[in-house]
Amino acid sequence: MARTGKSHSPSQTAGEILHRAARIEDAFHRWRERRGRKRGLTTTIIPYSSYATEGWARVLCRVVLTRGTEASKKRAEKVRGWRSFFSIPVNSEVVTVTIGGIQVQLTPGRGGVIDEQVEVAQSPGWQTATLDSAGSDPTTAHIFVVDPTTEFGVISDVDDTVMVTALPRPLLAAWNTFVLDEHARRPVAGMAVLYDRITRANPHSPVIYLSTGAWNVAPTLTRFLRRNLYPRGAMLLTDWGPTHDRWFRSGAEHKRANLRRLASEFPHVKWLLVGDDGQHDEEIYGEFVASHPENVAAVAIRQLSTGEAVLAGGRSKIAERERESSVPWRYAPDGARLAIELRELGLIND
Repeated sequence: MARTGKSHSPSQTAGEILHRAARIEDAFHRWRERRGRKRGLTTTIIPYSSYATEGWARVLCRVVLTRGTEASKKRAEKVRGWRSFFSIPVNSEVVTVTIGGIQVQLTPGRGGVIDEQVEVAQSPGWQTATLDSAGSDPTTAHIFVVDPTTEFGVISDVDDTVMVTALPRPLLAAWNTFVLDEHARRPVAGMAVLYDRITRANPHSPVIYLSTGAWNVAPTLTRFLRRNLYPRGAMLLTDWGPTHDRWFRSGAEHKRANLRRLASEFPHVKWLLVGDDGQHDEEIYGEFVASHPENVAAVAIRQLSTGEAVLAGGRSKIAERERESSVPWRYAPDGARLAIELRELGLIND
């Protein structure tokens, strides 16, 4: 079985007219690709962890140009800081995905990203997909197949929830994004232990890391999570740069769209939503609770310290809808105290 498809940005539909900034960006990337190929650069596929059901899989990867040597291909996956934002994306290469005994041919969308749902039968648990193209060596993507009997899962923010970044502060955000690598980033106290306890209590539940970060930094975030013993999970990031209809992408809308998608794809799953009170997590989660209360087990909010709240531009206020919500909301400054709150709800064991 095989089919060919074109991957589209989640915010773009076929036939839409691209924003002028997006057209300029696309033309610039095409020029860079032509120039890179003349210099002898070849295609490299960077796989991302994703999720699936027994009937389909969400395939996520990015196609870029490298020098073609093993060392350069490893650097493409391990590149950190500002260099990750200067890789050359490719959206003209056909990628062959082999998964569950079938082959599917996909072409990247804007930014070289493939985000495509593929119909395939698989067994629950972690599975693999092989990604290949005419101009690259095969690579492996890891995909978590959710058991149809699973009724609980975790959706977690990244910045200031599992990793201290003080992202809203422009200069520090730029330093964290473009300069530091994962060794210099600090985990939020107790959160890795909390997530481990949650997944031990719910061993078949999916974990989704939903962030407003760009796909460019996905390898860095993945290594950070692994190094700090966070559970494996799917990574849902967003495109960098202009979108089809605006100069800058909307991180909040990226989160809203993926929450709605997960509710549609897993209507039987109740999610534990984990975030912090320094950005828009409470507002976004509150909207989702109001529209999909049947899909939320609880909301856990990590409270920023006074210093972090100052960097974040202040602490958000608890809205009336949260106090009156039928879904429990829990607040604490770290993972250890959130664990106490969630244990009372029966979401983790002693």
